[in-house]
Amino acid sequence: MKKHGILNSHISKVLSDLGHTDYIVIADLGLPVPPGVPRIDLALTYGVPGFEQVVEIVAADMEIEQVMIAEEMIGQNEAAYAFMHQTFEAASIESCSHETFKKLTAGAKAIIRTGEAKPYANCILYAGVCFGNEE
Repeated sequence: MKKHGILNSHISKVLSDLGHTDYIVIADLGLPVPPGVPRIDLALTYGVPGFEQVVEIVAADMEIEQVMIAEEMIGQNEAAYAFMHQTFEAASIESCSHETFKKLTAGAKAIIRTGEAKPYANCILYAGVCFGNEE
């Protein structure tokens, strides 16, 4: 039995298989999942688990180089926007329109669906490289 890190076998496998610049999506319950992209559905009920909780747990187990959010998060989900900037102050945070964001999800290695029921609580996490990092 695994002792540390993410216990969800599907998420753990996806993170282990990521290469540099591969990406995953952490999504609210409404983001569409394109055909062919694996969905890891964590949603239990509205708000559970929440977007921030899932992002924090994944970020603790993943080397993240860049983050993409929808521009709409800035004005329509200020709490999530502030959380993203606080959580990823060492990474590059980019934004694009929500329509472009949805198109980008087609290239994701997986989409992790949370129970988050607030608008634009979605992010794309791009894998970095941890050469020389022996944690």
